Amino acid sequence: MQFHLDGFYPGDPRFSDPQDRVVAPPLKRPLPQQVDVLIVGCGPAGLNLAAQLSQFGNISVAIVDQKDDRLLVGQADGIACRTIEMFQAYGFADQIIQEAYQVNEAAFWKPDADKPNQITRSGKVQDVADDLSEMPHLIINQARVHDEFLKVMLQSPIKLEPHYQRKLLGLEVSDSGEEYPVTVKLERMVNFSQYSQEIETVKAKYVVGCDGARSAVRAAIGQELVGDPLNQAWGVMDVLLNTDFPDIRLKSLIHSNNEGNMLIIPREGGYMVRIYVELDKLKENERVARDQMTADVLIAAANRILAPYTIDVKQVAWWSVYEIGQRITTAFDDSSAERAARVFLAGDACHTHSPKAGQGLNTSVMDTWNLGWKLAHVLTGRAAPAILATYSAERREYGQALIDFDRKFSAMFSAKPKSAENPDGVDPAEFQRYFQLFGEYTAGVSIQYRPSIMVGNGEHQTLASGLTVGKRFHSAPVVRQGDAKPVQLGHCHTANGAYRVYAFAGSAEPMSASCGVKALCEFLANDANSPLLKYTPAGADADSVIDVRAIFQQHHQAVETGTLHPVLAPHKGKLGLRDYEKVFCVDQRPESSGGGKDIYAMRGIDKQQGCIVIVRPDQYVAEVLPLDDYAGLARFFDGVLI
Repeated sequence: MQFHLDGFYPGDPRFSDPQDRVVAPPLKRPLPQQVDVLIVGCGPAGLNLAAQLSQFGNISVAIVDQKDDRLLVGQADGIACRTIEMFQAYGFADQIIQEAYQVNEAAFWKPDADKPNQITRSGKVQDVADDLSEMPHLIINQARVHDEFLKVMLQSPIKLEPHYQRKLLGLEVSDSGEEYPVTVKLERMVNFSQYSQEIETVKAKYVVGCDGARSAVRAAIGQELVGDPLNQAWGVMDVLLNTDFPDIRLKSLIHSNNEGNMLIIPREGGYMVRIYVELDKLKENERVARDQMTADVLIAAANRILAPYTIDVKQVAWWSVYEIGQRITTAFDDSSAERAARVFLAGDACHTHSPKAGQGLNTSVMDTWNLGWKLAHVLTGRAAPAILATYSAERREYGQALIDFDRKFSAMFSAKPKSAENPDGVDPAEFQRYFQLFGEYTAGVSIQYRPSIMVGNGEHQTLASGLTVGKRFHSAPVVRQGDAKPVQLGHCHTANGAYRVYAFAGSAEPMSASCGVKALCEFLANDANSPLLKYTPAGADADSVIDVRAIFQQHHQAVETGTLHPVLAPHKGKLGLRDYEKVFCVDQRPESSGGGKDIYAMRGIDKQQGCIVIVRPDQYVAEVLPLDDYAGLARFFDGVLI
């Protein structure tokens, strides 16, 4: 899509008239007196958590924010492949992909050896490696992502909307064993009289602080951000411009000789770009002199770095100055040896870092993607509160790894290029290699959670070597048997809080007497130890807690619908309608038609034996088991469900 041609306007670009993009704020209404979960902060972490919890019609949720209304212009606008995979679970990935700028290549620029005061291109690299993800790396206004989360919330069973203009005043957790142990006091910021103050009190089972780097929730539970700032300042601006710089529509990383460094990120719409400009390094404990900074200063600095090229800025849509600092909290919750967690932190409330690796929003939403379904399982009686301890354990380790990565990446980006005058500088070729080496990390797909009650030990990993236990389920193309539609298998993961059990068949004929998938279905349908029988609530759909799907190696036309086991064709809903979308086959279409991609070969699945792959509700592989390991399957679910 192309837009912003006549200037920058926030909102949905599908509306021709910018006035039609204005969304009315929610009606002002009092907060409920008690809720299951109170979320503080309407940033990406808070809205993602609200969107996830809103899918459960029997969980009461409130989300508050100090702002007056929804975000219109965002700062965290780089969306990693892994995050788009998560958006697919909510059903709005296609909308974001269509609207966003897609990062396909990155260009690297360094000082010209013959003319050191000018820059020259040192190379271009593919931004996302082949088969890293079925999803692209995107750039889009953070506010548009917020809008999609708000739609999910509003369209949910509980029709959830934020409560704006609420300032957190205090938070206390009772140890008396009451049902709603967290008491939260908030000021409703609609009365500006110095003589009166409107206070609201909310009792909650759980509170989640998604309220940013200056988190009031974090302060209330006695946690603090720890770490060392790098004492570097950068300016950033979104601009509409004309230029003779040839890579203006590519992600460009630029090192100049003496004028500092710059990062160019093309924006959605075809005309706007974001420019990060390095400012002078700060002295210890020094702050950026914001009152002395203007957009014109940043534009002039950009032109000095870009020489011999120039930019002619026509409009500045937004600009700011920030200082880099990498910090993380000691823990992501308020648990102690005496008491389980009742208050959690997520997003910038528990980790801060520079934006150049594009991990801020992406890490924040993955925090609450990890936490949301766990809270939902506890609140709906599916799981014991003990599973909530895995949130801090899993996410803090990754948060620390992010801090370490960001510190090195930022230092390399900010360093002067290596030269005869500066032998200790960064070799531009080394920086380019580092960028490529950590492509999996910046795409968000490198996370691997350690073994726990929710992650197996990988004893049978060789049965599916490309679906690593503890890492996100790596999707691949298949053909859906019922309607012959080519699909991505990973897109079965919707944000409904269900586990997925994928039964990859061995070499036997589908549904024959020797078919391992048929035998597994018999166990699931009839055995007293079947987790499907034990953990599906009475009256609920058969796939509401554990969603069983099968993949066969044969052509989809060789599998007859009438032969499928009832576990793979359950009757669901108020009318008891049959689900025809549980069975898939290897994509055996010719390459000329877009086929020829064998999921067994792509993901290292044993074609002779097949296997079971258990996937958590947040799309991470929990365990790989032999197809006939019914005891192992039962044991896993006995550990995580009640």
